[in-house]
Amino acid sequence: MKERIKIIIFGTDTTAGRIFDLFLIASILLSVLLVMLDSIVELRDAYGTIFNTAEWAFTILFTIEYFLRIITIRLPRSYIFSFFGIIDLLSLIPTYLSIILPGAQVFSVIRVLRVLRVFRVLKLIQFMGEAELLKQAMVASRRKIFVYLFFVINLVIILGSVMYIIEGEASGFDSIPRSIYWSIVTLTTVGYGDISPETNLGQAVAAIIMIMGYSIIAVPTGIVTSAMTFTDKSNNSCIVCDDTRQSKNAKFCNNCGAKMNNSK
Repeated sequence: MKERIKIIIFGTDTTAGRIFDLFLIASILLSVLLVMLDSIVELRDAYGTIFNTAEWAFTILFTIEYFLRIITIRLPRSYIFSFFGIIDLLSLIPTYLSIILPGAQVFSVIRVLRVLRVFRVLKLIQFMGEAELLKQAMVASRRKIFVYLFFVINLVIILGSVMYIIEGEASGFDSIPRSIYWSIVTLTTVGYGDISPETNLGQAVAAIIMIMGYSIIAVPTGIVTSAMTFTDKSNNSCIVCDDTRQSKNAKFCNNCGAKMNNSK
């Protein structure tokens, strides 16, 4: 029975598992929508009782799911201390905490973290294989991306300092940090307009920074795309913890200890 429940909750290869995941996705999205609507004063005053009842219903549902995951998994700590396990627990705490501490409602915004659970549940979608590929490509190219970001940080520091010298306090560039803020806003092509150069030289430098800004997205995109080309998608994965470092004929996951689907 535990093995069947585990396959339904963690897996997506069965009809029951897909139905469970679809129901869970709908519940998560509705609960997040409820948190958003509850933040509107007019709606909270008019439908506060309904919102509170619905929130308790979702909390009890997610609590049952949380404990079922702990009970059915072979090594409970592998789920409890995992990223999604912590997210699941944090999304439950505010509602129960409101019973003990009347002023704890302010922490209810933490419930929005439930939306992160959709990424795990969406394993039932065929495109999640591509999502795993993207994750592996990001990990493989992390050093190149770090070097590029380090270059960008140095660039905005230099450009901000140059603009501080060129424009000065009269144009709003009253400090190097504020000038660096302007260079970041300009380089990313956001352009709030709260600070702008007034001298001809400053405007020329700003134009160069704006043109350079168009390459900001292109470079890391090219790095990740290149890494995706050489990423291996053939690894066997665990349905419980999504770990892909499994041997082809493994009977149990070497990360969480769960029974593998290919194990008879």
